Amino acid sequence: MDYFRNIILVAAIAGIVAGIGMTIAQHFVTVPMILKAEVFEEQSSAVDAPAAEAAHEHGAEATGHSHDHGEGWGPADGAERTFFTLLANVVTGIGFALLLVAASELLGGLSGWRQGVFWGLAGFVIFTLAPGLGLAPELPTMPAAELGARQLWWLGTVVSTAAALWLLFYVRSLPATVLAFALLVLPHVIGAPQPASHESLIPENLHHSFVVAVVMTTLVFWGLLGGLAGDSRERFIGQA
Repeated sequence: MDYFRNIILVAAIAGIVAGIGMTIAQHFVTVPMILKAEVFEEQSSAVDAPAAEAAHEHGAEATGHSHDHGEGWGPADGAERTFFTLLANVVTGIGFALLLVAASELLGGLSGWRQGVFWGLAGFVIFTLAPGLGLAPELPTMPAAELGARQLWWLGTVVSTAAALWLLFYVRSLPATVLAFALLVLPHVIGAPQPASHESLIPENLHHSFVVAVVMTTLVFWGLLGGLAGDSRERFIGQA
């Protein structure tokens, strides 16, 4: 019982600290880019609003009905938005830490922070780098394919990449290596779902900078998560 409790403790420590670190990095790196993109979104809405309102009023007059459509709730800019971002990052960090620690325990456990960093880099490749080759991070107002299709492709890419890394590092045979490379390229041969058009109000250089920023902040997140998991595992589980 203590063993499983310590696994949860290790995941909680790594996830909370990595989530806080991710939030700080996002606050200074990616959030300003998102706010810039939201300006383009507001400008687009301001242009489209008069025509949409006129069409709505015309339809209401024709049918004799009036509708008041309110916008869905969203956190206010500033402290409230930062708080909910922090909460989401901590929950995500704990979830990923549980996956990382559980998988590493099945394969012998982490023997320190250095090995933890390597496992974190593997998590980065599996959950960020490989899917990002087909589905780049998006800013507000950018076109995207149907959500269900994107989620299915993302999940298939994650599973395929994880299996490939396991074959490369833990099976280590010629057939396993060949199969691993096949699994790495298969999702990209199939291709990620794409929108009908890639036209967007977002400047290309802003989107490019955002993609680079997301990749770098996520790399720091996974490195921190793995290193903390390895160090905490050695302290709480290794000694036990």
